[in-house]
Amino acid sequence: MIEPADTSLWPFIVYFVAVLLLVATMLVLSWMLGERRTNKATNMPFESGIVSVGAPQIKMSVEFYLVAIFFVIFDLETIFIFAWAIAFFELGWQGYFAMLVFVMVLGVALVYEWRSGALEWGVKTRLGLEGESK
Repeated sequence: MIEPADTSLWPFIVYFVAVLLLVATMLVLSWMLGERRTNKATNMPFESGIVSVGAPQIKMSVEFYLVAIFFVIFDLETIFIFAWAIAFFELGWQGYFAMLVFVMVLGVALVYEWRSGALEWGVKTRLGLEGESK
Protein backbone atom coordinates (compact mmCIF):
# COMPACT_ATOMS: atom_id res chain seq x y z
CA MET A 1 0.00 0.00 0.00
CA ILE A 2 1.25 3.48 -0.87
CA GLU A 3 1.40 5.81 2.08
CA PRO A 4 0.42 9.43 1.53
CA ALA A 5 3.19 12.01 1.50
CA ASP A 6 3.66 14.08 4.63
CA THR A 7 2.03 17.44 3.85
CA SER A 8 2.50 19.00 7.26
CA LEU A 9 2.86 22.77 7.22
CA TRP A 10 4.59 22.96 10.61
CA PRO A 11 8.15 23.22 9.25
CA PHE A 12 7.09 26.06 6.96
CA ILE A 13 5.26 27.89 9.75
CA VAL A 14 8.23 27.52 12.13
CA TYR A 15 10.61 28.80 9.44
CA PHE A 16 8.32 31.75 8.63
CA VAL A 17 8.02 32.73 12.31
CA ALA A 18 11.80 32.40 12.76
CA VAL A 19 12.42 34.69 9.80
CA LEU A 20 9.96 37.28 11.12
CA LEU A 21 11.60 37.18 14.57
CA LEU A 22 15.07 37.54 13.06
CA VAL A 23 14.05 40.53 10.95
CA ALA A 24 12.25 42.19 13.86
CA THR A 25 15.27 41.60 16.12
CA MET A 26 17.64 43.15 13.59
CA LEU A 27 15.40 46.20 13.11
CA VAL A 28 14.95 46.79 16.85
CA LEU A 29 18.68 46.35 17.60
CA SER A 30 19.69 48.73 14.82
CA TRP A 31 17.20 51.31 16.10
CA MET A 32 18.46 50.94 19.68
CA LEU A 33 22.18 50.86 18.91
CA GLY A 34 22.28 53.22 15.93
CA GLU A 35 23.54 56.79 16.04
CA ARG A 36 21.01 59.55 16.35
CA ARG A 37 23.15 62.46 15.14
CA THR A 38 21.73 64.28 12.16
CA ASN A 39 23.15 67.16 10.25
CA LYS A 40 22.70 68.64 6.81
CA ALA A 41 25.36 66.43 5.19
CA THR A 42 23.84 63.24 6.58
CA ASN A 43 20.60 63.70 4.67
CA MET A 44 22.18 64.78 1.38
CA PRO A 45 22.24 62.18 -1.38
CA PHE A 46 25.62 61.25 -2.81
CA GLU A 47 27.04 58.75 -5.22
CA SER A 48 30.44 57.16 -4.75
CA GLY A 49 31.31 59.72 -2.09
CA ILE A 50 30.62 62.69 -4.36
CA VAL A 51 27.92 65.18 -3.43
CA SER A 52 25.40 65.64 -6.26
CA VAL A 53 25.38 68.89 -8.18
CA GLY A 54 22.38 70.03 -10.19
CA ALA A 55 18.92 68.57 -10.65
CA PRO A 56 18.47 64.79 -10.75
CA GLN A 57 15.89 65.09 -13.54
CA ILE A 58 18.11 65.20 -16.61
CA LYS A 59 16.75 64.64 -20.08
CA MET A 60 18.03 61.42 -21.59
CA SER A 61 18.05 60.76 -25.27
CA VAL A 62 15.56 58.17 -26.48
CA GLU A 63 18.44 56.27 -28.11
CA PHE A 64 19.53 55.01 -24.69
CA TYR A 65 16.13 53.40 -24.16
CA LEU A 66 16.09 51.96 -27.68
CA VAL A 67 19.48 50.36 -27.17
CA ALA A 68 18.29 48.89 -23.85
CA ILE A 69 15.16 47.44 -25.47
CA PHE A 70 17.13 46.04 -28.42
CA PHE A 71 19.61 44.50 -26.00
CA VAL A 72 16.85 42.76 -24.05
CA ILE A 73 15.23 41.47 -27.25
CA PHE A 74 18.43 40.10 -28.75
CA ASP A 75 19.68 38.85 -25.38
CA LEU A 76 16.56 36.72 -25.09
CA GLU A 77 17.39 35.36 -28.52
CA THR A 78 20.63 33.91 -27.17
CA ILE A 79 18.78 32.22 -24.30
CA PHE A 80 16.42 30.47 -26.73
CA ILE A 81 19.27 29.46 -29.02
CA PHE A 82 21.28 28.12 -26.09
CA ALA A 83 18.32 26.05 -24.87
CA TRP A 84 17.82 24.77 -28.42
CA ALA A 85 21.50 23.82 -28.67
CA ILE A 86 21.27 21.82 -25.44
CA ALA A 87 18.30 19.83 -26.77
CA PHE A 88 19.53 19.71 -30.38
CA PHE A 89 19.58 15.92 -30.79
CA GLU A 90 16.22 15.39 -29.06
CA LEU A 91 14.46 17.98 -31.26
CA GLY A 92 15.67 16.63 -34.59
CA TRP A 93 14.97 18.29 -37.90
CA GLN A 94 11.67 19.77 -36.74
CA GLY A 95 13.49 21.67 -33.98
CA TYR A 96 16.18 22.74 -36.44
CA PHE A 97 13.65 24.24 -38.85
CA ALA A 98 11.74 25.92 -36.01
CA MET A 99 14.96 27.58 -34.81
CA LEU A 100 15.81 28.52 -38.38
CA VAL A 101 12.46 30.33 -38.68
CA PHE A 102 13.06 31.99 -35.29
CA VAL A 103 16.48 33.29 -36.32
CA MET A 104 15.11 34.47 -39.69
CA VAL A 105 12.34 36.46 -37.96
CA LEU A 106 14.93 38.07 -35.67
CA GLY A 107 17.12 38.81 -38.70
CA VAL A 108 14.20 40.49 -40.46
CA ALA A 109 13.54 42.54 -37.30
CA LEU A 110 17.18 43.62 -37.16
CA VAL A 111 17.14 44.64 -40.83
CA TYR A 112 13.92 46.58 -40.24
CA GLU A 113 15.46 48.43 -37.28
CA TRP A 114 18.57 49.19 -39.30
CA ARG A 115 16.65 50.38 -42.38
CA SER A 116 14.22 52.52 -40.36
CA GLY A 117 17.14 54.32 -38.68
CA ALA A 118 16.43 53.07 -35.16
CA LEU A 119 20.11 52.15 -34.70
CA GLU A 120 21.47 55.55 -35.76
CA TRP A 121 22.42 57.92 -32.96
CA GLY A 122 22.00 61.66 -33.19
CA VAL A 123 19.64 61.54 -36.16
CA LYS A 124 16.35 63.11 -35.12
CA THR A 125 14.47 62.36 -38.35
CA ARG A 126 13.65 58.73 -38.89
CA LEU A 127 13.41 57.40 -42.43
CA GLY A 128 10.71 54.98 -43.50
CA LEU A 129 11.49 51.81 -45.38
CA GLU A 130 10.79 53.59 -48.67
CA GLY A 131 13.47 56.21 -47.93
CA GLU A 132 11.24 59.29 -47.63
CA SER A 133 11.36 61.51 -44.55
CA LYS A 134 8.49 61.17 -42.08
